Amino acid sequence: MEQIKKYTMTINHNEEIQRDNGSFYKIVDLFGNEQKVMIQKDNKKPNLFSDYEGFLEKFEVKKTTDDCYTPPEVMDIILEYVNEKYPLEGKKIVRPFYPGGDYEAVEYTDDMVVIDNPPFSIITKICRFYIENNVKFFLFAPHLTLFTADIDCTHIVASADIIYENNANVKTSFLSNLFGDVKIIGAADLNRRFKKLNDKNKVNLPKYVYPDNIITVSKIAYCVEKGISITIDKKDVMHYKGMDAQKVHKKSIFGAGFICSDKAAAATAAAKDKENVIEWELSAKEKEIIRLLGD
Repeated sequence: MEQIKKYTMTINHNEEIQRDNGSFYKIVDLFGNEQKVMIQKDNKKPNLFSDYEGFLEKFEVKKTTDDCYTPPEVMDIILEYVNEKYPLEGKKIVRPFYPGGDYEAVEYTDDMVVIDNPPFSIITKICRFYIENNVKFFLFAPHLTLFTADIDCTHIVASADIIYENNANVKTSFLSNLFGDVKIIGAADLNRRFKKLNDKNKVNLPKYVYPDNIITVSKIAYCVEKGISITIDKKDVMHYKGMDAQKVHKKSIFGAGFICSDKAAAATAAAKDKENVIEWELSAKEKEIIRLLGD
């Protein structure tokens, strides 16, 4: 997919050229061949394209599905998937949906395919416009309301968790007229690709856990939820608000807890999560307290 990656890198730079008599936007094929297309505008209408910085500024104040800039790696997945199902070689891939853009003003031709993330609020109107005008499309769509409107196209259920450039996490599926008479596609392979991307991008930060001799309400709750009943005697515990190791980090036991004897600790050992954790260490003083508990 080297050629597709080249496409997304080029098109996502949003390199439109403003002119007094219209706006130019780029159409790029899979081989990186570019073509500039001018759209004549009525001066009374809003500008077709906004500057890129202005576009990003909007994300600082709101997060809506109508203002979701699609990350390049997400477009790579979509282009790869579409190319497998509907070969894009020789096609002009069009992305007309920018802030203030007028998708209806584009001069669409038979060799064009619209692959883009449109405003979800008018997705039905957009699809019907493309269907009526015989424009090929593969569009991002809201997952939960994918079946709401009776649109004469294919509904691709991907249930993809996509994190857009404005940090909005939107469960996304797709609508397309590239699949003939097929009405619904459950795209498990597309879902797997997005899961793989999310796993790759996920920051797997370690978490801190308490040693067996520190009892928190969450640790007891975990045992209860696993079906493990626990009884601990008063003599085996001492109320404790924070470990010595936590003081350096200006932390404490959230909600407080108990420091307990080895006997009581054994009862709650099942509540330890051993995956990617950092365990707070007991100090010498705390180990002496534990030794005295239960005697």
